[in-house]
Amino acid sequence: MKVVEINLKDISSWSDFHDVFEKRFNFPDYYGRNLDAWIDCMDDVLSKSEDMLLLDFGECYDLKKRIPGITNRILECCAFLNFRFIDAKRQPKLMVSMFA
Repeated sequence: MKVVEINLKDISSWSDFHDVFEKRFNFPDYYGRNLDAWIDCMDDVLSKSEDMLLLDFGECYDLKKRIPGITNRILECCAFLNFRFIDAKRQPKLMVSMFA
C-alpha cells in the first residue's frame, strides 16, 4: 500500500486543495481544478498503480472550521472513485484517513 500524507495546513481554500493535489500527483496541464476533474485525475493515478493508495489527511478539525463541508466533499469524491472501480468489476484502490 502506498501512503500519501496531505498536510491540511497547506489548504485554506478550494484553490489550495487543487494546488496541493495538482503538485503532489503531477496532474496534467489541462486539469480543470474542480471536483469532477479531480475525480478524473485521481482515477488516472489509481488506474496506473498496482497498489492501494491511502490518502492520510491526519487531523482535519481546523480544516473543517476554515472550509465547512470540505471533508464531506472529499469523502464523497473518494467514495465515488471506489464506486467507479467496483462498477467496472475492479477492486477499489483508495482509502482515506482523517480524524477530527
